[in-house]
This record gives sequence, C-alpha cells and structure tokens, in this order.
Amino acid sequence: MRMTIKEIARLSGVSQSTVSKIINNYDDVGSETKNKVLQIMKEHGYRPSYSAQSLAKKVTHVIGVIYAGRVNADFNHPFFVDVLNAFKNSVGRLGYDLMFFSNEHFHEGDEDFLERCRHYNVDGCIIIGGETIQPSVYALDQSEIPCVGIDLTLRGKNSTYLMTDNDEMLAKVIEHFYLEGHRDIGFIGGQKPSTIARLRLDAFHSAMRSYQLHVNEDWIYEGDFFEQSGYEAMRSFLQQETVPSAIFAASDLMAIGALRALKEAGVPLRSYSIIGCDDIDAAQYVDPSLTTIRQNKEKIGQLASRLLKDLIDENMHGVERLVEPELVIRASSNPVEN
Repeated sequence: MRMTIKEIARLSGVSQSTVSKIINNYDDVGSETKNKVLQIMKEHGYRPSYSAQSLAKKVTHVIGVIYAGRVNADFNHPFFVDVLNAFKNSVGRLGYDLMFFSNEHFHEGDEDFLERCRHYNVDGCIIIGGETIQPSVYALDQSEIPCVGIDLTLRGKNSTYLMTDNDEMLAKVIEHFYLEGHRDIGFIGGQKPSTIARLRLDAFHSAMRSYQLHVNEDWIYEGDFFEQSGYEAMRSFLQQETVPSAIFAASDLMAIGALRALKEAGVPLRSYSIIGCDDIDAAQYVDPSLTTIRQNKEKIGQLASRLLKDLIDENMHGVERLVEPELVIRASSNPVEN
C-alpha cells in the first residue's frame, strides 16, 4: 500500500497539517518533531507528489477558488460561472490547476480558509464575493498568500481586486432612462452586507443626483441577485399607491423575475422600462428581450488570472482594476408613453 500523509501522521503521532508543513519546508515546526517525521518518511520510502524544485520554492502550481458568501452557497449564478470559466482557461494556459474550497463547515471567527490554503500550499487564490462574507476571508486577505477578489474589496499587501465600474454602470442606466423620459425610477439590488450591492446602490443615488431626480426610498428593494427576489420586488412595487415607470435590477435574473411579475399582473409591458445587469445568455431570449448592462465576463476572468500571476511572481503590488460596462438595448426598455 502506498504511504499517505495520513499514515505518516499516524505513525509519527502528529497531525496531518504538521506533516504537510514539514513536507513544504515551513519553519514553524520544532526540530525534534521534524526529524522524527522525516525519519519515518525515510523508513517507509514516502515520496511527496511534488517535484524537488517545487518543494524548494514552495510552488505547487495550484490556485485556490473560494466563494466568500454564505454557507452552503453554490457557484450557480450565471455571471460567476462565466467569469470562472474564463479564469480557468486563462490560468490554465499559465500552467496552473484549480482547487475549489468548501465553506460548509465554517463557524464564526474560524480562520479555516487560511489554514487550508497553507496546508495545501496553494500559490494563490481567487475569491468570489457573496452576500455575507465569511470572516476568515479577511484573514486570508491579510496573509502572505496572493489573492485576487472578484466583486469583493481586498486590501492586503499581497492582494488586489477587480469588478465592473459600478459608477459608470449606473450613469449609463440613469442616462438611458432620462433620455426615454422617465423620472420615476426604482432600484432592485442585493443585501447591504454585500460589497457589490452597496456599491451599486451608492452609484444609483449618485447618478440620480446628477440628473436632479428624486430617489423614492419605497422604490428601493433588497433582493439576492436571483429571479424570485426580482419577482417579489416587482409585486411589492405594484401594490404601492404610485409605481415607478422605470426599474434597474442589479442582476439579469432579478430583472427577469420583475418581468414575470408584470406579466402575471396583466400589466402592459410597454408601460415600463426594465434594465438588468450582467447580460447572461437568457437575457436575449426572454420575452421581451432584456435591456441590460453587459459585464465583460471574459475580460474579468482573464484579467484576474494575469493579476494573480503577477502577484505570485511579485511583479506588482495590489491595486484595484475597474472594467468598463456596456449598455445593450433590447425590447424591455420603453420610452414614457405620451
């Protein structure tokens, strides 16, 4: 039977993480323990599955992939799926494989992401922002491990982040509504703990002020970027005494949910102007086809891989990168009826 780290740890009377640290030349293990483990490895002919060069440099050519959101969440939003596919293809060409980390067993104050990244000796991490950020993400951000955040602000000395330019995004949306003649504008966003939700809400307020438009707080709804919350937001608007004639939803899925609610209520869709965000594949096939802000998912994924490679190679220090959005006009945005 081929020896494993688990077996070496059992025979040595130490933890698997201690064996891993010894294999990867960490200096925080006592010399007596280290010599004991190395002797057992020698006696049993154990050979780590890394090249000698990789061990010397602590290089594994493995990138950790972490979803920083709530426990039990999946990578199931079309935007993040497309970004990760672009990242996977780009980072693969740079010679790296991916390791996905689970967040199902986390507890408040747990530093598990950092410990596991050290245990597996990943060369760096890509961290996807979510609604509620696990505390251990920030310990990882402040560590020696290079990290790139997507829709998540990272400030560590070995970290950087990128996202679509949210100020430019909302400037394009409100300008389009304004040119269509809309003045009563609603907003469907994410939960406030989410970085991207706060940024888009702030950008909405700023863009509205630039056209001296009044923000009605009753027309601001906190969803979760998925379709059902957009549906519930639109139903909530329709029950009010006055209803916005134009609505920006901070994801295409929420915008599609809002369109579904309008259809069920029997409201003429030409009476409203709806704009989503992401330009997922479904946006062009719903009826009516969805006007949306296109996030350049391919570029975001490619940039993330290049930024992370430069951080790993110590060729750069962390600075934010904002990607230009594009307004894609389809049938769901309608001018005010005269």
